[in-house]
Amino acid sequence: MKKIIKNGTIVTAADTYQADVLIENEKVKAIGNDLSDVYAEVIDASGLYVFPGGIDPHTHMEMPFGGTVTKDDFESGTIAAAHGGTTTIIDFCLTEKGKTLKSALEKWHAKSEGRAVIDYGFHLQIVEANETVLQEIPSIIEEEGVTSFKVFMAYKNVLQADDETLFQTLITAKDHGGLVMVHAENGDVIEYLTQEALKAGNTEPIYHALTRPPELEGEATGRAAKLTALANSQLYVVHVTCKEAVEQIAEARSKGFSVYGETCPQYLVLDQTYMEKPNFEGAKYVWSPPLRDKSNQEVLWNALKSGELQTIGSDHCSFDFDGQKDLGKDDFTKIPNGGPFVEDRFSVLFSEGVKKGRISLNQFVDMVSTQTAKLFGLFPQKGTIAPGTDADIVLFDPNVERTISANTHHMAVDYNALEGMKITGQPVTVLSRGEYVIKDKELVAKPGTGKFLKREKFNTVTQEDQKVESI
Repeated sequence: MKKIIKNGTIVTAADTYQADVLIENEKVKAIGNDLSDVYAEVIDASGLYVFPGGIDPHTHMEMPFGGTVTKDDFESGTIAAAHGGTTTIIDFCLTEKGKTLKSALEKWHAKSEGRAVIDYGFHLQIVEANETVLQEIPSIIEEEGVTSFKVFMAYKNVLQADDETLFQTLITAKDHGGLVMVHAENGDVIEYLTQEALKAGNTEPIYHALTRPPELEGEATGRAAKLTALANSQLYVVHVTCKEAVEQIAEARSKGFSVYGETCPQYLVLDQTYMEKPNFEGAKYVWSPPLRDKSNQEVLWNALKSGELQTIGSDHCSFDFDGQKDLGKDDFTKIPNGGPFVEDRFSVLFSEGVKKGRISLNQFVDMVSTQTAKLFGLFPQKGTIAPGTDADIVLFDPNVERTISANTHHMAVDYNALEGMKITGQPVTVLSRGEYVIKDKELVAKPGTGKFLKREKFNTVTQEDQKVESI
């Protein structure tokens, strides 16, 4: 059915204005004043912002980790995402040594098919760069529409790849239009520090942070950036947490290299002291990279405002406190790494960013949607509101005040890391390709209405013009 959104304020990365939006056949058909169509349902958006749907570039649904599996699958996870104003997620697909990349994708398709209520895509992990894997990457890009590849520089003996794997992946991505992503921490040194801590009998959650200091994130980020420059390729650094990493990204960008950075809401509003909570409560805040000293929050906000960091991902990786996080009761290395943030990413950035004057309304849209669409081959189909785009739209109340709580969230996990946080703003109605997912804060979509997205190649034309200097 056609729909017309009236009386709202449309906000994109570039503009803020009042107009009507006509939706037909999953697309934005027209934008203008006093639009009418006798066959259209009229949606009154008085007092609401009309945002493009949020795009979360970093989720882990139904992902195995440390002998357990994340609580949110593609059904509960996308329902929670939709309640939070997100209409597209890009999830991480893990691979196994000795097996084809296509077999890993088939496994993730099986997890997701018929489950999601919003659209989704995949990033693909590269754990080894042998001839078979490198020859398969072009077909993964061309035929499967998976155009981004993640390399872990941490989790030694589990997920970590070596520098040769990273470098060869960068070269292959450059040649075939892929974007390489890195989890940037020095896994070798972390392993050493971890073993030393355990030998000394230091097993509490806080030692997860103390064995992964910010210097090791900065070192790995700089190393990855320099390898990217050498390969003349493109790099996206996930979940940036600290000054040391921001400085490396800023330096690479100042030299004209195609290096981009993401941070997450948890690093903007929480700090390392949460991991010191008594009675093992600190385990709720164990993820990697770890929370940092509070001084890094201002660094991250400034990097977002200045454009040194471009996107906000949730790094949603939810584990119950009871029955999962407590696997590490006597050994912090056995605490499953991750936290539940897919539902609160959008509103926390609005409340802490826009409402507190740290970023503009248009920058908010750019960070929460548009830049991700551009970097990951979804723009202009998604990431903005314009004639011809997918009608992924969030009607958002910018004035409602509420308190985040596990009692009211829609994630499948038994705690909320932001419990008790008071924020301003909430999605009211969420449309995915013109159909209601959330209507007046209630779920109306059925599992399976979300579609898998084949994405376009990384396109430097959609990024700012950059001139690569000689190394």
